[in-house]
Amino acid sequence: MKNLLIVYHSQSGNTEQLANAVQLGAVQQSGVNCKLCRAFDSSLEDLQWAQGLLFGTPENFGTMSGALKDFFDRTYYPAEPFKLNLPYAIFISADNDGTGAVRDIERIAKGFPLRKISEPLIATGEITDNHLLQAQEFGLAMAAGLALGIF
Repeated sequence: MKNLLIVYHSQSGNTEQLANAVQLGAVQQSGVNCKLCRAFDSSLEDLQWAQGLLFGTPENFGTMSGALKDFFDRTYYPAEPFKLNLPYAIFISADNDGTGAVRDIERIAKGFPLRKISEPLIATGEITDNHLLQAQEFGLAMAAGLALGIF
């Protein structure tokens, strides 16, 4: 079994809708355990459990949420000796274009180190059924890649 960790923050509920849809897609893949965690509740132990990571955040003032940044701040130095080198991808709920949040997460991820395995999923504006379908496919794709040993 492979372990997929989804770490997210949501204030308005938009990113939480995406996170739930990502998890719904991921659990469709056999051979993968999936854990959905709020950023403030996630820890180094969660990172050590995982073989793959999905990060979800709203775009706040052109960057990731403070809660996701807090997760990275709390786990970065403690994770350093483990050289995690885990595959990851990002999903974002954005009123703008989401690129600032992507840029900042990618910069931090290089330091862990983590390996980007796909382009980010960016849902702009109000969350639609199409966004949720894309999020399910996003989660399933990551879980399938883990199960098949691609990532």
